[in-house]
Amino acid sequence: MAASRLAVVLALTACTGGDSAEPSDFASTSNAGGASSSASVDGHVDNPFAGATMYVNAQWSAQVEETASDYEDSDPDLADDMRAVASEPTGVWMDRISAIDGNADGPGLRYHLDAALDQQDGDQPITVTVVVYDLPGRDCFALASNGELPATDEGLERYETEYIDALTAIFASPEYEDLRIVTVLEPDSLPNLVTNSSDANCQAADPYYRAGVAYALDAFASLPNVYTYIDAAHSGWLGWDSNSGPSVALFASVVESTEAGFDAVDGFVTNTANYTPTEETYLADASLQVGGQEIRSGSFYEWNYDFDEADWTADLYARAVAAGFPSTIGMVIDTSRNGWGGDDRPTEVTDASSVDAYVAANKIDARTHRGAWCNQSGAGLGLRPQALPSGYPDSHLDAYLWVKPPGESDGSSEEIDNDEGKSYDLMCSPSYSTERLGGNTTGALADAPLSGKWFASQFAELVANAYPAVGEENPPAREDDSVELGSAEDSAAGDSSSDADDAWGEDDAVVAGESGECSASLEVTNSWQGGFQANVVVTAVGDLAGWEVSFDLPTGVEIDGLWNGDSSGTSGAVTVGDVGWNGVLAAGETGEFGFTGTGDAPDGVDVECVGN
Repeated sequence: MAASRLAVVLALTACTGGDSAEPSDFASTSNAGGASSSASVDGHVDNPFAGATMYVNAQWSAQVEETASDYEDSDPDLADDMRAVASEPTGVWMDRISAIDGNADGPGLRYHLDAALDQQDGDQPITVTVVVYDLPGRDCFALASNGELPATDEGLERYETEYIDALTAIFASPEYEDLRIVTVLEPDSLPNLVTNSSDANCQAADPYYRAGVAYALDAFASLPNVYTYIDAAHSGWLGWDSNSGPSVALFASVVESTEAGFDAVDGFVTNTANYTPTEETYLADASLQVGGQEIRSGSFYEWNYDFDEADWTADLYARAVAAGFPSTIGMVIDTSRNGWGGDDRPTEVTDASSVDAYVAANKIDARTHRGAWCNQSGAGLGLRPQALPSGYPDSHLDAYLWVKPPGESDGSSEEIDNDEGKSYDLMCSPSYSTERLGGNTTGALADAPLSGKWFASQFAELVANAYPAVGEENPPAREDDSVELGSAEDSAAGDSSSDADDAWGEDDAVVAGESGECSASLEVTNSWQGGFQANVVVTAVGDLAGWEVSFDLPTGVEIDGLWNGDSSGTSGAVTVGDVGWNGVLAAGETGEFGFTGTGDAPDGVDVECVGN
């Protein structure tokens, strides 16, 4: 996908529940980029999945086997495929306080950690993915996945003492010190505070989300065997600049409010329990024009540049580093249900005369709308869980995971009484249509049970539509690039600054187009009444260890949001430097940053580039 970004128009969508996400009007100017490494606790490594195996939940495997037995007579080939994926690792969800000790849905946390120790092969590390999911006022913009704790002071007190403290005590038990416990922190929580801030329930939940996430981060930060990844929704929810900028600013604000600061976070998880493809193979350029319009302008993408999770993780990484997160920050994609295989999957690029027809013919994502999130018809298993996935270097992927165990429902398709706080959400009804989905129906499967309960017919469909197909392997992993945090190697890798930061030469300035250390050009990529978006591309004429560009904005024009750069000034004379990861360029390579501004879009801005 195109690396440049855009803010505009509508957004909708959800992970497990936050299904409406209009782009926010707020865009924040980013802080200085790059920090030092994300932790220095002895034994804590950069990527917990590197060199490790992953825990296989025998309870999930048993459900798969039972379903395979039910299909043995009617579809033996499908039953065999089910059994072939029964040993894949999946996340363990702590979705209420009783799940810690075990309840009617299955055994407790210690059971899984003990089982992981039994699965460990000699000295090889093993990871256990635990989904921490019980905030007060949980899933404020959804009904199917509402939680047990109210958004009140009492609810927060219970969350901290009965839930987070209880998890922390078990994680800290000496018998588990050799496990790598990966926590996925509160799916759908912080993103809802940005995109659904006008909703009364989300407004009530806001202070409790912030306080609860911060409390969990601090509680886990001192444990060297615990790795924390914050949920960051998915591209169809946060991909617009007007959502992504404020979301990353919120992530940074919450993390900086903790005692541990950025040391508390190992990375971000995207696409948790969602269906967005890892890569839209046949829609590689969001700016491609069909019939005189960019394909991102179509009704399915609604001007969103991020078509898939490869786009979003690359975008998120760049923004996070610019906001102060360390350059060692890692990304994880939940690929449990985003394969979209089967007979309807495109196999080549198909031409069409209109944007919507072109997108419909070539997109892998077969949903009626990117805002559809509940038990989607036609979905398939995605890439198998894997450490160090290859192919997306800008995404800095630590792993693919099946965070959401395939076959577990997103929500009931009709009202079902329960004692878990879960309500009936019309987004899980197959017959429901809404303007939130562009007037389309939900695409949800019928006869679905409560969220988290086993949904055998959905699992059968996921296996049948798997991509890669069952029996086919992921592309080979890349080489292990992890380091132990706090080591000399990590100090070099995690520090995005250098001694050269103070060595800008006054004689190095080069006007765009002339020979020298670097050149730069500014292009207005979009404009609207009262504002615009611009992209600046820096080209290295010789090898660079960093760069700095300067330009003058006309009177009445001011930068109100900037990414991938460290800015000095927002109006008049503006100077922007690299943020470390985009500053080291070989001759001929390019780096870039972008910004949104208020006022009339400038025409013909001269940009000077200083190279180091």
